[in-house]
Amino acid sequence: MNFLSHYYFERYAIEPEQVLGGLLPDLLKNVDKKYSFQLHKYDDILNTTPKAHAITEGWRRHVEVDRLFHNSEFFYQHTHQLRLAIEKDIVDLPIRPSFLAHIGLELLLDHELIVHDLLNVGRLYDHLAQVDRKAVSSYLLHLGKIDIALFFDFYDRFLASRYIFDYAKVENLPHALFNICRRIWKFEVTEQHIRGLGERLQGYRETQLQGFFDIYNYLSQQLE
Repeated sequence: MNFLSHYYFERYAIEPEQVLGGLLPDLLKNVDKKYSFQLHKYDDILNTTPKAHAITEGWRRHVEVDRLFHNSEFFYQHTHQLRLAIEKDIVDLPIRPSFLAHIGLELLLDHELIVHDLLNVGRLYDHLAQVDRKAVSSYLLHLGKIDIALFFDFYDRFLASRYIFDYAKVENLPHALFNICRRIWKFEVTEQHIRGLGERLQGYRETQLQGFFDIYNYLSQQLE
């Protein structure tokens, strides 16, 4: 799931560090795709302080949410159907349709959370701006092999851009999706690509995603 959907499961968190933890694995991947950590290997050092424990709590729920989501019937069904809907529009691009369907579904879910007023995007950014940076730096230092200055440079740009607000409009999603794809493939898109993908996404959400909230109910029940 994407940033906003992960925040859904931390929306009642009191500590901003727990909200950060719910997004941290994906934030680290954005800094460097090689960053990958198994938390159970760090149990003796990552829970030594209340703030470190809060980060770890959010991180662990992130991992569990992704595991449950990616193994759900909802995920298999919608990524398959969305791939069929979009694959003809990107036939001349090197993008793997299944990958685009995967991230497209996740951004559509974020969009639905916004348009149905189920989350306050501004509140997410407020939480992230309020984290104890010394505590976060210490946490990352214990993980090892992380360029902490580079992380916070990305983090500050992430906060300043506030781009998740853009997900309120489906027509903004193709730009985000193609930018994500450019981390893997080199290509250029035309206005036709952008317009075509936007129309497919809009059509899909209108005809296939009316029951989108079922996945959040399912995940919430599994996390209890």
